Amino acid sequence: MQDLDFRLPAFESALAELPPSPGAAVAHDEHYWDLVRRLYDVAREPANLEQGYWGVMAEPVKAMFHHWTDRVNRENTLLVRDRWPALQEGVRQQVAQALGCATEEVALTRGASEAMFALIGGFNRLAPGDTVLYCDLDYPATRNAMAWLRERRGVVPVQITMPEPASREGVIAAYAQALAQHPRTRLVLLTHLSHSTGLVMPVRELSALAHEAGAQVIVDAAHSWGQLDFDAPDLGAPYAGFNLHKWAGAPLGNGCLYVKRGAVAGIDRWFGDRDWGEDDVRSRMHTGSPSFAAWLTLPAALQLHRHIGAATKEARLRALRHHWVQRARTLPGVQVLTPDDALSCGGITSFRLAGRTSETDNEALVRRLRDEHGVLTVRREGPAAGQCVRVTPALHTTLAELDRLVDGLRAITAAG
Repeated sequence: MQDLDFRLPAFESALAELPPSPGAAVAHDEHYWDLVRRLYDVAREPANLEQGYWGVMAEPVKAMFHHWTDRVNRENTLLVRDRWPALQEGVRQQVAQALGCATEEVALTRGASEAMFALIGGFNRLAPGDTVLYCDLDYPATRNAMAWLRERRGVVPVQITMPEPASREGVIAAYAQALAQHPRTRLVLLTHLSHSTGLVMPVRELSALAHEAGAQVIVDAAHSWGQLDFDAPDLGAPYAGFNLHKWAGAPLGNGCLYVKRGAVAGIDRWFGDRDWGEDDVRSRMHTGSPSFAAWLTLPAALQLHRHIGAATKEARLRALRHHWVQRARTLPGVQVLTPDDALSCGGITSFRLAGRTSETDNEALVRRLRDEHGVLTVRREGPAAGQCVRVTPALHTTLAELDRLVDGLRAITAAG
């Protein structure tokens, strides 16, 4: 069926102008990344180092989005009334292939938050008095959802604190201690890559710890997939939520949930959904009418993601991160909250100035970087030790933009 092709000649032509993925060794090849930057039309003033909210579409992907927007509006129900099930299934198959899992383990959502709410709210293996465990670096909405399980399931929510400075060993020790202190823990929320500090959690090891303690795990992978190179089964967890409009570069309104084969019974149907069978993961998420054009653009975004390569993207984002962090660490009073080892960081990293831990302190720092030095960052809450400022480059970020950040920090710290 032509509708399932998901390709346009202009899209194929644009990709042909970019060499195929040269591998992780290209992380410092500025000629190659200049070619990648040409795929994006982004504002350069101020320098936008707050790319973690969502990922802008490359121009070829945007062209596909416009194509599908025009077609959906032109054909309306002629396109979607009879053909949508086949079109949607074609998209779902491509998403599952990209995640390295079976199609029947994936349900499309409008974002990671929707996926996480379905998994946390629907988790039905809890009895009154059981413990559910989460940490200070988890996303605020998911922390709220875990706490809400007190009302829904009668459980005892427990929040633990990640150590500062963070390390893989310290994180594992914190969860091991919490599991030992709370032997009735039956559900653990794990964030693969923290939205607030960029810390990459050792989720596979933590999942194993939780399972040994008799608990199930739900992983928030909103920021990790597309920023890091991994497949969904690598998480070692039965449940996970993903964003596809952040680091995969799809239009806003794209995400999915993952339920490992055989684990679907642990999640309730989405408000009693009867469109799909009891054992069908799609019965755990009912989206109503999604943005058809956004979902139909997903295959194009995934094709570009494959063309550049997940390992290449991870290496470049980490190289951009190191470019500013290595010099920022030498500035007086700058506390970088994310470790430098490759297993613990990706592209996102946060910092604070010594002794300045409040919302007011960090909002003021964000304003100074923006208004005085032309660099956009964002304040983040979450870490128990205090709020911070998050820096998030993207594939189209230039070294000069990162240099501007360091120059701004140098001026601010010198001024006291």
